[in-house]
Amino acid sequence: MSNAQSFTAINPRPGLLRIAGGRIVDPANHRDEVADLWIENGRVAGKDFAPSAGVPHDTLDATGLVVAPGLIDIHVHFREPGQSHKETIASGARAAAAGGFTSVVCMPNTSPTMDNAGTISLLREKAEASACVNVFCAGAITKGLGGADLAPFGAMVGEGIAAITDDGRCIQSHEVMRRAVEYARMFGLTVMDHCQDESLTAGAVMHEGEWSLRLGLPGWPRIGEEIIVARNILLAELCDSPIHCQHISACGSVRLIREARARGVKISGEVCPHHLWFTDERLRNYDANFKMNPPLRSDRDVAAIKEGIADGTLEIFCSDHAPHAFYEKEVELDHAPFGITGLETEFAAFHDLLVHREHILSLERLIAGFTLHPARLLGLDRGTLTPGAPGDVTLIDPTLEWTFDKDASESLARNTPFHGTTFRGRATQTLVAGQTVWSAA
Repeated sequence: MSNAQSFTAINPRPGLLRIAGGRIVDPANHRDEVADLWIENGRVAGKDFAPSAGVPHDTLDATGLVVAPGLIDIHVHFREPGQSHKETIASGARAAAAGGFTSVVCMPNTSPTMDNAGTISLLREKAEASACVNVFCAGAITKGLGGADLAPFGAMVGEGIAAITDDGRCIQSHEVMRRAVEYARMFGLTVMDHCQDESLTAGAVMHEGEWSLRLGLPGWPRIGEEIIVARNILLAELCDSPIHCQHISACGSVRLIREARARGVKISGEVCPHHLWFTDERLRNYDANFKMNPPLRSDRDVAAIKEGIADGTLEIFCSDHAPHAFYEKEVELDHAPFGITGLETEFAAFHDLLVHREHILSLERLIAGFTLHPARLLGLDRGTLTPGAPGDVTLIDPTLEWTFDKDASESLARNTPFHGTTFRGRATQTLVAGQTVWSAA
């Protein structure tokens, strides 16, 4: 396990909770059975646990529901400090809980940047005061996300960072990136990278293809992502240290990662639901809620990502939750910021498409992509119902049909392409350390 520390306002109090009659799905322990789950003093009790006669406890009826380890999203932007008009730690944490997430990893592109121990400590204090879920932090790779001078990894590790990344920016210097990976290896840190060659994507608004030509908008070619993925594979192999490629969108990236993993390279990638649900055609009406980085791509790319999910090349799911104020998106498409919200729709979107409609994944594999695999990548002591683990639990109704209304969102932002979408499957209750922090009821 890493030294990563979560920052949460949930203070486990002594108590005993029985989650009764649910289908327990715990990929970390290859467990899939209908049984009771006990949470004692904020932690998972043993499988054969039975309280002493007369000991008081609360009971939560989970009949007909899936009882899963608390879901984890390793790629979110909570915008605090410095951009709290878009999102705060408190509102972002509520949105996470409403999506079934008990743990999140915040990206460092705040103001000031999370590139030093002091700013990480500030985040800790704010999260301890206001977050209803576990908030982990990724430290910056370079000072000010400038891509030149390495941030003090050691000092940030002392404050409990879970990983390092310059997300939102990609380090263009291969030499700097190499040194970052070597430095991270000293501390057992995973490097997460936003894969974008800026010389190939300068001024780009959307995917380079038929629709960028039709709309007269600057295009971002697939190779702008793929060339950095290839760079990261070579560096992960050279340094024998893990690099994680964020929000994969291009078909060539999937192929490169598949081939590298087959020969044992420590490379991985993650998928966001919008890169499966939509293509670049959605920008035909210049709707900025479909403008994101990396961009929506073609049917060919969507098919490749689905294939990568099916064969295990891409094992980790995330949202890239990127809230913006409404007026920031209500401008010409060229000037609108990249990004959408996603925490509240993320699990449902993946479940509806991959499990319910297209049968690409089993429910157990989907849950593993939100628990086992992200926890393993970053060395988090979460994502499992192993006895003694934190009592973080997500209850899921895989048959529930519901429609997402952005105006009822827990987030401060409303920049979503999923408004009005009906999904099948939803997290219905979220527990952190055995305490309910959100419920659909």
